[in-house]
Amino acid sequence: MVLDALAAALEALAPQRLLRPDYPTRGVHLDVTVAPAQVRALATVAREHGFLLEDVTAVDAAPQLMVVYHFAHPEEACRLQGRTLVDREQPEVPTIRAIYPGADWHERETHDFYGVVFRDHPDLSPFILPEESAGLMPLRKGEKSLKALGAVVPEFAAPGDGPAPKPRPAKKDPAPAAEGDA
Repeated sequence: MVLDALAAALEALAPQRLLRPDYPTRGVHLDVTVAPAQVRALATVAREHGFLLEDVTAVDAAPQLMVVYHFAHPEEACRLQGRTLVDREQPEVPTIRAIYPGADWHERETHDFYGVVFRDHPDLSPFILPEESAGLMPLRKGEKSLKALGAVVPEFAAPGDGPAPKPRPAKKDPAPAAEGDA
């Protein structure tokens, strides 16, 4: 199965963390966090195991900005989420454009909205926003509205930091109609 082979290959990268979350709850089979310098290695492993790139985005939280990569396998039901933490003041991560050419516009969009610099990307000109809005970064939050990373992504909460997330209540099936009800 591709999941076990991928997990073994990712483990060989010595990631900061490698989780197998509950797929129905989280929507991914593997969740890996790597240092920014390992992003290209992560993308290479995903490519070597037949994964396609779904998207690149970011999460703005304190104290760091998280760059998120989603990959999916086209033949097996398997999704991978890769993450890396970068400095909020100078967010920089290597481009994966040479490994996944489709990352070109995802990285440009993430640059537009979050200000992430994808090192060695040949053209980070605005992709969605107008040229005159360069540096606007509309999805970045102000210091007062920033949440702690652990509040946004529970696995990044320090042990004992705040309450555990509340489980969602299960949906109840509607009661069957009594005979004669219309």
